[in-house]
Amino acid sequence: MSGRGRLPSGQPTIADVARHAGVAVSTVSYVLSGKRAISEVTRNRVLASIRLLGYHPNAGARALASRRANVIALVLPLRTGIQVPVVMQFATAVVTSARRHDHDVLLLTSDEGPAGLRRIAAGALVDGVLVMDVELHDVRVPLLRELGRPSVLIGLPADPGGLTCVDLDFHRAGQVCVEHLASLGHRRVALLGAPPAVYDRGTGFAHRTRAGVLEAAVRHGVDAVALPCAENAAEVQRRVVELFAQQPGISGLVVQNEAAVGPVQTTLSALGRRVPHDVSVVAVCPDQFAEHASPRLTSVPVPAEEIGRQAVSLLMRKLRDEAVPERTLLPPRLTVRDSTAAAPAAAPGDGVAVAVAGEQVVAALDGAS
Repeated sequence: MSGRGRLPSGQPTIADVARHAGVAVSTVSYVLSGKRAISEVTRNRVLASIRLLGYHPNAGARALASRRANVIALVLPLRTGIQVPVVMQFATAVVTSARRHDHDVLLLTSDEGPAGLRRIAAGALVDGVLVMDVELHDVRVPLLRELGRPSVLIGLPADPGGLTCVDLDFHRAGQVCVEHLASLGHRRVALLGAPPAVYDRGTGFAHRTRAGVLEAAVRHGVDAVALPCAENAAEVQRRVVELFAQQPGISGLVVQNEAAVGPVQTTLSALGRRVPHDVSVVAVCPDQFAEHASPRLTSVPVPAEEIGRQAVSLLMRKLRDEAVPERTLLPPRLTVRDSTAAAPAAAPGDGVAVAVAGEQVVAALDGAS
């Protein structure tokens, strides 16, 4: 073409790029969208012209032409009992992964239930939806099956039929924790779980972990009790004091509550129970929580980055009308650190001694407050 090589004045357009590269405007569009195969030679020539001219495709025009917004929604209701530092790890992973797919993320934190999903689906603001804090019998699930927008759940409802779900296999995670303690000779263990509100809502990860703990305990001949645990430090400490006053023979703890990890360790020390010599502790939590605890915690990490990446990848595949699995459950991985050891020959003290120590701890906490 006679115009090839000529540099335009002002802001370059897609027509300028096509003229400079000696191709049709549609060819430039196909190079940018990837919707049609273009020869490597032609593609490289178009990209070289784009770089030389400093052309920046208009995102709004591109979205209009493709009927895509290049935005996905992350529905993350900030409810009672949610550990915000942990869920923000998921959000960060989603945002980072979405950018690799040339998508932005609209974060929705209001607890609107199905109404919020309908509002999103009614407009053209987003191409697809990611949903977090999934309950076993989530009221959003029926609507997700009907939505015109592709969706992926970060979590697993009781009936995942017709949905796309990705999560850590929390049921297996609970089993792995008990299996580790049982292998060390522990025969009486307790799960200190999520806050009561999380169980009351029927949140999937908490109930699945508890079921895994209790199931593995029966299989391995371990006595187990599962208790919810509040986020407030003083309440956590009272829970631990009461637990050991009532069941002084417990030598293993599974903690699935990031906010409770520090207070649990502090209270065990105040009760004269050394970790791991007297009590072994396993946590289900992100690695940084386990690494920064003292002593460092044996843990099953919650792989927020991997789950977020896979959730976005599954959604992008659905946007391309590709087949995806109904459920993707990541296998749990136990990392042994300093907080677990062989069970003691006998639990320290007796119920009376522990109760007295517990009263002293509680009194000290009340005085400090």
